[in-house]
Amino acid sequence: MSELDGINQHFEELRKRLLRIVLVIGIITAFILTFHAEPIQVGQTTLYYPTPEPLNNIAAQITNHMKINLVPEDVQLIQTAPGQAFFAQVYIAALVGIVVSMPIIIKELVGFIKPALKENEINVSRSITIPALGLFITGCAFSYNLVIPYILDFLYRYGESAGLVTFLNVIEFVTFVLQFLLAFGFSFQLPLVMYAISASGMVDTDFWRKNIRYAIVIIVIFGAIITPDGSGVTMWFIAGPMIALYATGMVLIERKERKKLNT
Repeated sequence: MSELDGINQHFEELRKRLLRIVLVIGIITAFILTFHAEPIQVGQTTLYYPTPEPLNNIAAQITNHMKINLVPEDVQLIQTAPGQAFFAQVYIAALVGIVVSMPIIIKELVGFIKPALKENEINVSRSITIPALGLFITGCAFSYNLVIPYILDFLYRYGESAGLVTFLNVIEFVTFVLQFLLAFGFSFQLPLVMYAISASGMVDTDFWRKNIRYAIVIIVIFGAIITPDGSGVTMWFIAGPMIALYATGMVLIERKERKKLNT
């Protein structure tokens, strides 16, 4: 087999795996845009079952939930052009599709790079799949419940103090929320990434402690880039938790290494 044939095979395999990922995300996204989650009471528990209702779909229900829980009091959520509400729902449905498809995405990506990995790297990649999904969801939940409400309230308090009536475009609102959800979902992977790099032997255990100052600078810069204002206050909503995550990852890696040496 020539080198060109080998490259073509790799591209063909990558194309098939990406196609499967896109197909799964597309099916879930279409489902969320087509069906409505209808509640049903079973004893003391509320369960939901899907019913076809494209105009009042699950994405619209999520949008309404976000409006109730995240938009500050006296701020009006509006659309200023036809179709904005629809596109906002598409964004939300796509994000939910990505989150729900995460096990498939990780499985396909690990399957593609598996031939290039050493045995210990393959074991590491398998062991972090479920924790990666758990940390992503935890990061999104932390952002949704604690960070986004405070940031929005902080930013729009300026308009309230000036006696202004504030309107928030639905596309800008959804983009803002999804930006923070993704930022926190991926930033919560930091301890796992540190563990995977150390476990695969790419760096030694002391690497993270030696470079903590550089890591803090990079994290603060990232927080400043991802936040929408220049006040220097909201960036710490991202930088603070990431620094704590870095320290947590560093301590866990060092503890694991000490335990290995003692056995």
